Amino acid sequence: MSLPATTRLRRRVLGSVVAVLAQTGIGMVVNLYTKIPADHPGANPSNYLAGSARSVGWAISHGTVALAIHATLGLVVVLLAIIVAVSALRGTSRALKIWLILAAGLVIGAGFNGASFLDFNQSTSSLLMALLALGSVACYSIALFSLAVVA
Repeated sequence: MSLPATTRLRRRVLGSVVAVLAQTGIGMVVNLYTKIPADHPGANPSNYLAGSARSVGWAISHGTVALAIHATLGLVVVLLAIIVAVSALRGTSRALKIWLILAAGLVIGAGFNGASFLDFNQSTSSLLMALLALGSVACYSIALFSLAVVA
């Protein structure tokens, strides 16, 4: 027997909150205990997207364990955010769609700032990554509240 669409969406949103919070916690460990070398593949790229792809690939394959987990989980979190946003487009309220699309945008923005941190090693990128991730948690929390009211 299939679960109602609202229940499936609620579970996905809750999974997204947990994933973003875990990602943020691991990111704190990386921020405090991992030194990103200035000369890794992808560092200081002339082409941002190509350089960022190389930086993320390097982080996953040659970074510390915490950095590799953080980069891998970051890709999973982005994919999950997109899945949740697309799921919301089918048969939910306009407000819920907006909150979940905004959450996905914030997660994607956090990911771009994470890649930028790897590329250029600027603390501002790390701060923006964390703030955007926390903003997505706020959006997901509002969506969870909305879904609970519907149920």
